[in-house]
Amino acid sequence: MTTALDTSVLLDVFIPDPVFGTHSQRALEQCDLEGSMVIGEVVYAELAAYFSSKEQLDRTLRESDIAVIGSGLDALFAAGRAWKAHRAAGGKRYRIATDFMIGGHAMKQADRLLTRDQGFYRQHFRGLVVTAPGDFA
Repeated sequence: MTTALDTSVLLDVFIPDPVFGTHSQRALEQCDLEGSMVIGEVVYAELAAYFSSKEQLDRTLRESDIAVIGSGLDALFAAGRAWKAHRAAGGKRYRIATDFMIGGHAMKQADRLLTRDQGFYRQHFRGLVVTAPGDFA
């Protein structure tokens, strides 16, 4: 089972977050036991803001058994179509294309997505298996 990871779950552990950190850590440990964990370019870029160097980020991901897998054109197309549908339905602009790119990546490169924003991803990516850290408690 391949699990795509959303930025929020990783930051819960890497920063760590006093409210969500323990649940997210447990979820990551379980996902690691069940298979592989991956992130795409967007999550990598968002994480980069919290690390002092590329080497530190790469080492942290390697030590956490998290691979960076490119999205691919199919994932980017799915993201763009979902974002267009969101905007056409009157969706707010605060949901930017990168949120949709994370969902598109998960749909095409993984079996499920681990996120704290499960409502958003379930709404916009029908058929994507979405899990939250609390699901692993």
